[in-house]
Amino acid sequence: MLNLEWFRTFKAIYETGNLSSAANKLFISQPGASLHLNSLEEYVGYRLFERDTRKMVATEQASVLYNYIVDSLNTLVEAEDAFCRNSVDVRPTLALGLGYEAFEHTLAEYIAQLPFNLTVRFGEATQMLHDLDVGTLDLVLTSQIGPQRSLEYTSFAKERIILVCGDLTDTTKLDHLISTGQRTAAGDWLKRQGWYTTAAGICYLKDFWLANFECPPDFRPNYILPHFGAVLSCIRSGEGFAVMPDLVCRAEMEYGSVRLVWEGDPHVDTTIHFGKRKKQARD
Repeated sequence: MLNLEWFRTFKAIYETGNLSSAANKLFISQPGASLHLNSLEEYVGYRLFERDTRKMVATEQASVLYNYIVDSLNTLVEAEDAFCRNSVDVRPTLALGLGYEAFEHTLAEYIAQLPFNLTVRFGEATQMLHDLDVGTLDLVLTSQIGPQRSLEYTSFAKERIILVCGDLTDTTKLDHLISTGQRTAAGDWLKRQGWYTTAAGICYLKDFWLANFECPPDFRPNYILPHFGAVLSCIRSGEGFAVMPDLVCRAEMEYGSVRLVWEGDPHVDTTIHFGKRKKQARD
């Protein structure tokens, strides 16, 4: 079977004209370089160099082969330099997994200032933590902590889970029920309203409901959207309720297109972590 290293060795010998110099250039032994050349000559079926005590003289067939493969080999070298994890000549590249909202509201504005290249992948926390564990991601930004023992977490930010609504939503009755401590009635009233959330946001809704109404939510949100940005687009300057992190909707509340209905009592706070693999001895 043809070995790419045979071509690399052949190219080095052709360019240096010397077996020993080629071996030094490739950081391999001279016998190893000689073995590569012999194997390639056996594979192609003809001699590529006339051996001399001091110099390797390329044959005509060698010149044809060199000109045929040199551009491809140079491209492979460039790819190796660009993607080698340990390269000191290029900026390192990190693969980061996080939710769309976390990217938009905590990281996006700082991208251009980062001293490294970044590959971003959006996804659900469970899948991203799995990908981190197996090595296809380098970092994960998440509020969830997975069961993987090979991962460790560093606190990054705090977020509060709050109840918000569109600016045109009438909350007069709800405000009265909450202020007078009628939690059960407030929960019953909320269940009859229009609700927006995301697949991941159902966990936020469940945690908020358990903390403030002492039971899981026994209703299905009317609209389940891809991300909280879509939720905000739907309720902005309109009607409808949603439970979401305050970091996600802070700008909309400041602008006035979305209103804070209730922070909850007790508050439901979560910590956003950077997850990474623990450093192994072999690293």
